[in-house]
Amino acid sequence: MECAIITTYRCNAKCRMCEVWQNPSKASEEFNPEILRKIPAGMKRLNITGGEPLLRRDLPEIIEILDPKTNRLEISTNGYFHERIEELARRWPKITVRVSIEGLPSTNDELRGIKDGFDRAMRTMLRLKRLGLKDIGFAMTISGENCRDLLDVYTLAASMDIELANAVVHNSFYFYKNDNKIANAAEVDSAMCDFIEALLRSPRRVPRKRVKDWFRAYLNLGLLSHVRSEKRPIPCGAGTDTFFVDPWGRVLACNGSAEPWVMGDLAAQSFDEIWNGPRAEEIRNRVKVCDRNCWMTGTAVPAMRRAPIKPILWVLRNKLRIMRGRPVDCRT
Repeated sequence: MECAIITTYRCNAKCRMCEVWQNPSKASEEFNPEILRKIPAGMKRLNITGGEPLLRRDLPEIIEILDPKTNRLEISTNGYFHERIEELARRWPKITVRVSIEGLPSTNDELRGIKDGFDRAMRTMLRLKRLGLKDIGFAMTISGENCRDLLDVYTLAASMDIELANAVVHNSFYFYKNDNKIANAAEVDSAMCDFIEALLRSPRRVPRKRVKDWFRAYLNLGLLSHVRSEKRPIPCGAGTDTFFVDPWGRVLACNGSAEPWVMGDLAAQSFDEIWNGPRAEEIRNRVKVCDRNCWMTGTAVPAMRRAPIKPILWVLRNKLRIMRGRPVDCRT
């Protein structure tokens, strides 16, 4: 399984596609790190996110508890507090870090509403590279406002030999948004198709990273399906393959629903009581009939791992198309 720990809804950015900064959690009400000991060990991935997780002064305690429970502990951040991130990286040099940017400098700073945001994100990335961290990269949420920067950001990431994770704008309780939309869908569609082909032609020197780009192309195909209002290419496994913990310690199925689908409360229950309880079963039944067709990394990547044949066949088919000089098929 995978888990995302939403440590806080406090944030120093003012992103257009997310209004969590207008609905912050109170530091005094956020969960005590000790409850995270209830999360089972052997997790495929644990993602520490927010809000902006670096705003939690007890973040080192959270990492200390979660690090032994997984081989991949990831921190998602906007990169503003580069000195704090550098301190954490020195203590835990095997952590994964994804720094959110929304394009090149002017686009990023406008969309994220944070002065010198790109500069600080880049400074964070350069310092992490200097420290020798192996799994670092940018994360970009694609929208009509920044799709023109998509290929340039990928070129930047590939030239720096770092990752580039992607999402598209969604509506959900998590973002405190229900009016996100893409007005210039045709332009976004074209930009994403070009990006998908660029990923399949990955220039990366390391074979493992090149193959990872190929399957990231399929991940972006799912994002494109969401932009097109199509059905998810692979059914959702929220509440089964993955779960979330919110700033109050509640266990949620996902972060894409219109309201929080609460399975239980770690402050009052054991993980087994939550996971095997009637409320969790009720939520899983909701997931089975959910028609929101969201496709976000937290649920999309586990779904691809659970049903790998479809992504593998799509990648092979389109690699052959490229070899024959034909365009990539941007359909699921």
